[in-house]
Amino acid sequence: MLVAVIWCTMPSSYRTFRNSVPWLILSLEAVFIILFNVLFPYDGELMKSYPAFQDVNHMMIFGFGFFLMFLKRYGFSTTGFNLLLMVLGVQCSMLIDTFILLLQEKSQNHLERLIEAAMSMTAVVISTGAVLGKANPVQLILMTVLELIVFHMTRWMNDTFLQVTDNISMMHVHLFGAYFGLAFSSCFSEPSPRTDKNARTPKSDLLSMLGTLFLWVFWPSFNSVLSDSKWRAIYNTYFGLAVSAVTAFALSVLTTKDGKFRMSHIHSAVLAGGVAVGYAAHSIKYPWIAMVLGLLASMIAILGSYCSQRCLNPPLKLHDTSGVHFTFGMPAVLGALAQVILLIIKNWNNLPSLGYLVMIQVGAFCLTISVALITGLIAGLILNLRLFKTTPVSKYFEDQFYWEFPHLAVGF
Repeated sequence: MLVAVIWCTMPSSYRTFRNSVPWLILSLEAVFIILFNVLFPYDGELMKSYPAFQDVNHMMIFGFGFFLMFLKRYGFSTTGFNLLLMVLGVQCSMLIDTFILLLQEKSQNHLERLIEAAMSMTAVVISTGAVLGKANPVQLILMTVLELIVFHMTRWMNDTFLQVTDNISMMHVHLFGAYFGLAFSSCFSEPSPRTDKNARTPKSDLLSMLGTLFLWVFWPSFNSVLSDSKWRAIYNTYFGLAVSAVTAFALSVLTTKDGKFRMSHIHSAVLAGGVAVGYAAHSIKYPWIAMVLGLLASMIAILGSYCSQRCLNPPLKLHDTSGVHFTFGMPAVLGALAQVILLIIKNWNNLPSLGYLVMIQVGAFCLTISVALITGLIAGLILNLRLFKTTPVSKYFEDQFYWEFPHLAVGF
């Protein structure tokens, strides 16, 4: 009787949430268990790959979990949903990768596949940042599955038809995640401009900066894990990150009215160098090139945030909660362009094959961004149907809609 009374007094939106989320999670996990039982006999593992897996796993769980934790009323959801999407997404990613390997009649070490599965989740986490606080857990879980399927198929097309190397096709993860997320976000209602729920507080900014530091420290491992020239990728990534951090501090002072550092600038721009250098980190022979890329990426991140918020987002009716466009999207475009330029310089004396090599890289870039935009828009339109019980605008950026607060605390 007591349970019935409590159930009747619950809001209808919560009852829907309680009816859908647990069963969706358990159904997916049951499917994963069955497929893992069929497809994953254990074999000998290369334990030398484990440190690389640790670094990538720390980035995904601690780094991005705290990195997106800047909304003052959405801290529980940011870290909790990030963990939920990660553990479901890695399993899903490994299964998709297994089907592709069976299609190609190839084999790969399980631990190396686990590393690639965790790295593929970068696309999902970046896309989640674009709709942070607006998408409900059902939408996020289904978006994760759809995005991973499309991202793996895009990688497969780049590898099979364009002969793009494995590490380069993985570096498209930032580009894919940012533009899939922007297209997905365009299908959601914009929050009221008068709301303060998506505001920052010093405490939320501090926790978010902690995530930035985790990502900054482990980013060289991310860029080098699939590279043949690991030492070169680590050096170049570190120098690119270092210069982007220095540039972020300088531009933050120059672009604020009172001439002080702004945490939101540091939070986003210090990582831009790692994103931009990722494409060519294994092939850059001189550190000054990586340093210039880091400087340009940081400038794009800070100055691009002003342009996006004032000139680009309003006409397109985009609301990019975390600024993934200028933190990951535009630096990735810079990195792809830099890779093409470096390829031209390297093969300048081999003109007959130069055009072919350039077209391959440009084609992979265009394919990735086009598929991301189209499928992100389709996924957004489908997952905003009434069937998926979209979150009301009045409940955007609100932890209390999903989490238990014994004392009904509204701050974080």
